[in-house]
Amino acid sequence: MKNLFTVRKILSLCLCFSILFAIYSAYYKIKYWGFDLSPNRTANVWNIDAHISFKPTGEPIQISLGIPVSPTEFKILNEDVIAKGYQSSKDTEQGRINLTSPAQTLNQDIYYRLTIYDNEGGRGKLVDNEVQPPKKPVYDEQQQQAVNTILADAENFEGGWPQKIIGIFNQEPLNPTLSAFLPVKISERQRVQLMIDLLAVKGIPARMARGVRLEEGKQAAEADLMLEAYDGYKWRLYDIHTGKAGLPKNFIVFQRGGKSLLDVQGGVDSKVRFSVLKSVTSSFKLASHRASNNYSKMFDYSIYGLPLLEQNTLKWLMVFPLGILVVALMRNVVGIPTMGTFTPMLIAMSLVKTGFWPGFVCFSVIIAIGLLLRAILSKLNLLLVPRISAVVIFVILIMQFMTIIGYRLEWQIASSAVFFPIIITAWIIERASITWEEDGASNATKEIIYSMITAIATYFVISNESVRHITFAFDEINLVILFIVMLLGTYTGYRLTELKRFTPLAKKS
Repeated sequence: MKNLFTVRKILSLCLCFSILFAIYSAYYKIKYWGFDLSPNRTANVWNIDAHISFKPTGEPIQISLGIPVSPTEFKILNEDVIAKGYQSSKDTEQGRINLTSPAQTLNQDIYYRLTIYDNEGGRGKLVDNEVQPPKKPVYDEQQQQAVNTILADAENFEGGWPQKIIGIFNQEPLNPTLSAFLPVKISERQRVQLMIDLLAVKGIPARMARGVRLEEGKQAAEADLMLEAYDGYKWRLYDIHTGKAGLPKNFIVFQRGGKSLLDVQGGVDSKVRFSVLKSVTSSFKLASHRASNNYSKMFDYSIYGLPLLEQNTLKWLMVFPLGILVVALMRNVVGIPTMGTFTPMLIAMSLVKTGFWPGFVCFSVIIAIGLLLRAILSKLNLLLVPRISAVVIFVILIMQFMTIIGYRLEWQIASSAVFFPIIITAWIIERASITWEEDGASNATKEIIYSMITAIATYFVISNESVRHITFAFDEINLVILFIVMLLGTYTGYRLTELKRFTPLAKKS
């Protein structure tokens, strides 16, 4: 007892120090880094990572990437290039960044990082008073006849000529003349180029625009294509799928015109992928312009200085300790038995991915069918490992069947089955079956129900956007959670579910 008291005293002191440290750290981040308790504070600040990768050919390397240069739609807060061993230069006139390096042997990974924030007062269309008439494409007689028919049919669509052309390209079913005019295998870039050629026939200057949609959590995505046409006064952007005119609110243009977005000499299989994060990192970079340089070094050695892909992963990991605390409270204080220690946590993670009701329905169906199949397997008297392996295979087949049926019948609920962890689901089925055999159906059903109750409680904690923001922005709160969990380990009192045993004594007294 004395040792237990000493442990509790030490843990209580550690908890107090961790709370004081968390309060001071949060104050420091709010005051000097510009962080905020509300996730909405950082809504207009974005980090964009352009990840360039390629295989060197053994020759000197030259890289050219299209980048935004003083855009009117957004203000550039900061930009950086992570390319060890490369010399970089920026061509503001052409809107490109150029990198050079001697011959390399290993696969190359280069990052161009851009931090921007919305400039509502400066949003508008790109003005250019020196636009030359477009050069009309040359077609043979058969192609020219097809072009004339396509343009005649396009007149039936509403809007200006750019919208008419986009409309006929997205018509379902596709116009027969246009379908015959298009190549058998056509890329999105080729589609936009054909739109530009058809607009040139009408004497309308047009060009291709590539950019990035600012969507939180976007990882390793290609640049989005848009059509930009000149209306006689201004360049105007058009969505190539809907024909909607104007610059989307959360879209930044990286490159305009026919030149490719990325050019690589001295390498093959080159590609550029974009990652986007709306995060506290951007909030700090916005505030860092007003802060002293003395505070930036500490930021460099925090998790907020990591690449965006790692930050997107850590943003979810930072909320897990809070979910673990919920599970510990439910088991050690409330006294709810569950299938495994942290199985409810894994179920809650799956529910976040699938959505609550689709995930709940799918999980219930999988468990019910799995228990039925496990009951059949028990009649065969199989050894433990082959039996569990068979259950895993059955679970995979169930998920496959539900996903296919859900897709064919357009049931989004059934399609959610694929997001559940296979091994954990199979283990729950096996554990429930053993409990059913040893302790009866009642106890097995209770454990499954209690596991779902705990998973639901955990789900509502980790799925909250404000909670995720706070645990990521003020990650020192996990120290507080750590010592609370450790203090729970010294708890020797009655659980809430055990108090009902003493109800008769309370009534008698």
